[in-house]
Amino acid sequence: MTSTPVAPRDTAPAVTSLPGLLRAPWAGATWRGLAQLALGYLWLVSVGLVVFDLVLVAASLVPALGLGLLLLPPALWVARWFATAERARLAAQTGVVLRDPGRRRPTRPGWWGWTTAELADRRGWLATAYTLAGLVVATVFLTLAVAAASGAVAAVVLGARRVTEADLTALWAVPIAVVLAWFAAVLAQLGTLATTALAQAMLGVSPAAEARTAQRAAEAEARAAETDAATARQRAVELTVTRAAALEAADAERRRIERDLHDGAQQRLVALGVALGSARRAADRDPSAAVAAVEHAHTEVKETLAELRDLVRGIHPAVLADRGLDDALSALAARSPVPVRVEAGPGLDAVGAGVQAAAYFVVAEALTNVARHAAATRAHVRAAVVPVAEGTDRLLVEVSDDGRGGAEARPGSGLAGLRGRVAALDGTFDLTSPPGAGTRLRVELPCVS
Repeated sequence: MTSTPVAPRDTAPAVTSLPGLLRAPWAGATWRGLAQLALGYLWLVSVGLVVFDLVLVAASLVPALGLGLLLLPPALWVARWFATAERARLAAQTGVVLRDPGRRRPTRPGWWGWTTAELADRRGWLATAYTLAGLVVATVFLTLAVAAASGAVAAVVLGARRVTEADLTALWAVPIAVVLAWFAAVLAQLGTLATTALAQAMLGVSPAAEARTAQRAAEAEARAAETDAATARQRAVELTVTRAAALEAADAERRRIERDLHDGAQQRLVALGVALGSARRAADRDPSAAVAAVEHAHTEVKETLAELRDLVRGIHPAVLADRGLDDALSALAARSPVPVRVEAGPGLDAVGAGVQAAAYFVVAEALTNVARHAAATRAHVRAAVVPVAEGTDRLLVEVSDDGRGGAEARPGSGLAGLRGRVAALDGTFDLTSPPGAGTRLRVELPCVS
């Protein structure tokens, strides 16, 4: 077999190009063609006809009480084996590699499924037909090529005998021998071309079928590319919306912190300064008033610290860094006036800090809504790390209650802010709250923020 597969037309350079025709008598393609025709003839006579007779006999026995149904599937399997051997022979002798078209797979298990698959597989029938058609092609072209070559040899012998007899008509033997030799060479190459083309049509995958397969593959790739492009465009839109929501949430959070500092801690610090100033002025002339002012300042300091702790807790709860998400959720449940059952799965500590904070605020806002608006008698908080199809894990947070329902993530509400926070982390936010049937908030976040 040659190292590089060739096309069937390349086996007959004498009919595809003028230089190939001029070199035909001594070209390697001619001698390979003669060898292929001779060996193919012997192979088809000795084995091909046996396969053809086997399938023919099995098919003829089908009307005889169905006995052929037992023999025909194995006979067709033998025909497919013959097709495999023929493709290998042609590849070894001509360099033409024919691709195996495959076989029909059974649609159901068991003997009957295999039988129906073999009977319905047209490749077995085509292989059977090839045993006869290939033999006809090999016989015709081998006979004509041998006859032409024999005629060329006979013309040379007869011409040589006439030359010894001084007969000038013997000169005509030379061009006749040359023409017959070229004709024999072209017939040898044509025989191989016909054999390989026939084998490709009946035993392999035809160029038209390969073109259709390539076209279907290209169309599938184009559809996949269009789908990916549409997904990418949709994802770009979602990211744009998410980024805008995240910026809006961050700006609202900044304004809240500014307002809390201005209305709370800043005012208390101003009052603390006034109280300390009063204590300083009254220290000499009225010690009791100075002591009262200092006590008032001490109270203001404690209240200011409490407000600052609440403010910091709203930015990033310290309990998350100190005790982890599991204990932080338990702390939220303990502060809730509504009884809350917490169910925390393993692996929560491995979740990113930003994701833990988002989960904490989701639960905090949900429990606040339960206490203020739901009129519920109990609530349930569930947090777990769950695998997804992409091979990465996600944090699932679910808060449910048995309250009045009817909750909505209206613009400007705490739930709408949570939706924006979750979207900024590429998470999903699902709120189910039918009137009179309680509320269920389900959030999924990627474990890595």
